This record gives sequence, C-alpha cells and structure tokens, in this order.
Amino acid sequence: MKVLVVGGGGREHALAWHLARSARVQQVYVAPGNGGTALDPMLRNVPITALDELADFAAAEKIALTVVGPEAALAAGIVDVFRARGLRIFGPTKAAAQLESSKAFAKAFMQRHGIPTALYASFTDAALAHAHVDKHGAPIVVKADGLAAGKGVVVATTAAEAHAAIDDMLGPSAPGVAREGGQARVVIEECMSGEEASFIVVCDGRHVVALASSQDHKRIGEGDSGPNTGGMGAYSPAPVVTPNVHARVMQEIIRPAVDGMAREGMPFTGFLYAGLMIDAHGQPRTVEFNCRLGDPEAQVLLMRLKSDLFELLARAADGALAEDELQWDRRIALGVVMAAAGYPGTPRTGDVVGGLPAGSDELQVFHAGSALRDGQVVTAGGRVLCVTALGDSVRIAQGKALAAVRGIRFDGAQWRNDIGQRAIGIGIGLGRH
Repeated sequence: MKVLVVGGGGREHALAWHLARSARVQQVYVAPGNGGTALDPMLRNVPITALDELADFAAAEKIALTVVGPEAALAAGIVDVFRARGLRIFGPTKAAAQLESSKAFAKAFMQRHGIPTALYASFTDAALAHAHVDKHGAPIVVKADGLAAGKGVVVATTAAEAHAAIDDMLGPSAPGVAREGGQARVVIEECMSGEEASFIVVCDGRHVVALASSQDHKRIGEGDSGPNTGGMGAYSPAPVVTPNVHARVMQEIIRPAVDGMAREGMPFTGFLYAGLMIDAHGQPRTVEFNCRLGDPEAQVLLMRLKSDLFELLARAADGALAEDELQWDRRIALGVVMAAAGYPGTPRTGDVVGGLPAGSDELQVFHAGSALRDGQVVTAGGRVLCVTALGDSVRIAQGKALAAVRGIRFDGAQWRNDIGQRAIGIGIGLGRH
C-alpha cells in the first residue's frame, strides 16, 4: 500500500513516521513535508500543495489512503475534492470542518446540542463587541472566528486587553486569521477556570474510538506565562482525565457532537479534538473543537500508540470503524518543542540546526518548521522541532527529552524546561491512560 500524508508540520512528520511502520504500507509520501521527513529514508517528500494537484498525484500513484494533517486543507475542502474523484481519504468534509474553521459555528452547534461550553456572544461590529466587554468585564476570552494556527485566542485579564484584542481581530488585516467570506468576526466568551486537557477521538461518521489523553502547554514561557502559541510541548497521559472524566466526556461531549453532526447532514469522519476545561469537581466543558490531531499532542500520542495506525484510519475512512480499544505503551510520552528566535511573533529562519540525535524506540525528534538546504537542516518556521521521549514516569520522560534538547543547536533556540511539571507534582507513573 502507498500512503499520502498532506502537510508539513510536526503532526504530519509523526503521522508519516507511524504509518511507515505498518506492515501493509510500502511507501509514505509527505506533501510538502519538511527537513525531517526529507531525512527519513522511509518517507518521500512531494512538493505539492494545491488540492487538485494532490488529487492528481494520489490517482496517478494509486495511493491507498490519504491522511490530512493541517486544518487549512480540511477547511478548504480537500476531502470533498478527493471523494468526488473516488479517492480514499481520512478527514472531515469542508462542511464538517466548520467545527474548527468557524468558532461561531462551533459555539452555536454546541448550544443546539446541549454540549457543555462557556457562555458566549459573537460580533462583527466592533462597537457592539466593546460594549459587551464593558458590560461583563474581565477576565474574558476573545477569539478570532477563523483559522489562526492556535494563536487567535486572547485570555484577557483586564478590560483594556480585551478591547485591544477586539481592535486587532476586527481590524482590516489581522495577521494569520483566515476569514470565511472575508467577514471578520470575534467570539467573546466567559473565562472558564480549571485544568485544560486534550481529548481526541477517531470517527467514521457514526462510530468513535478514543485516543489516549494528553495535555499541551500553550504559553511561550515557563510557568505558563506570556502569549499563546501553537503549543510548546505536551505529554500523555493527562492525569486530570480520570476514568470518570473520560466517561463524562464521551457521554456529554463526544457522542452528542458526532450524533449531532450526522443529524445535521455533516457526518464527521476524521480526528475530532475536544479541547477541555475540567473544573475542580471533575466537570468537563468544551473550550473548542478541532478537526485534526493536535500539535504537539500528535507527537506524544503516536509515540505511545502500539496499534496499527494505517488499519485504524483506513477503517475509519471506509465507515467501518470497530469500536475496540487501542493498544498503548504503558510508559509516559513527553515532548518539548524547540522554537525559533522571534516566535510566537515573526520567527527568524535560515539558522543551521546541529546536534540532532539518532532516533530510537524511546526518543524521536519530529520536525515542524525545518527545511533541508544543501544537505543541512535549517529553521524554516516558528516551532522547529518537537523532541519526544518515553519514560516510566513523567520526570524520567522529561529528563530524556531535555537532555536531547540541550544537545541540539541553532541560534536563538527557545524551549520550556517545565513541560509536564504539573503531572510531576501529581506523581503520575505507569499504566495511566
């Protein structure tokens, strides 16, 4: 079998790496890929990004399964393009991907189907948005209604911060925000308290298989300080997702979402990601839905997954998902992101990356914002690498990952030394899912 992975980030490197380990997979192509996928002899980069050209490639190469990594391609309708040509693809249609591509759509959907989430209002008029903040005060959350690479969210601790976010997001050229139909919109929510976790499932339109729990660290600075990023690291499993919380999430969030999408004529096939806020009483509420694997959650989850990923995703694409439990490595996986100078603002690119360790069963370096130029790996984006390790405890996995991070060199590299620290305080060890 030949497999095509669409995308060029760390999530796509991890997907391609795991798919290449399947006994039934002969070749994995990555389009367009990155420096890490270029170096891997099991993978082959394909310099294509246009949807029609990707479909042409899949047809010409007789690709058995295409797996879509990034949200932008899903929101643009790549699944619809492939299905119209009879090509097998794993991911949601453009209509179903609105759960991520439009926060206003997602919030209204959750309200219709009784899915617990924060109270909200959406605005296209800046004056009305400002008046809403004046009425409700801070802390308050302001979100851009569009794809913003994980950075279109401001948790405003003061009204002044909220007003500034509104001006930025409803301005004529908010950077990085893709707007449906060119209409700028913000969603303003109450600020929920609790602990965040990532809950990701595989869907075939009707059936659901849950992945292991995970937790990422969004802020750029240690101690969860500074602005939000696309994610500075993650670990799996997440101790906050107890068996009771897991059952509640499936019953109160995941099943209503999958059933609701089917009833509304948009059956959801793909990775469904529920970002959760879990309060002190173990009550989960939905922060957001994403329509793909999280990044860097993908790296830690796929390090632990022992089941055959190709078989799982192929069954899901065919609408024949078996609701059986997946097999997981009992150890903890922890990933530390190394970011370029300037991130999460404008990252510096072109810095040579040295000291990359060889991969092993316990350590992998997944590339994201990297490229291979003249035989050298160079920085080519904000989050450059995710160094991911397995260990019998969070502390051991953290130590392995950080030891490798400190051996990798590129100018201006920045990372957090405290990924997984909350779980270390809890003392999570073997056997938690």
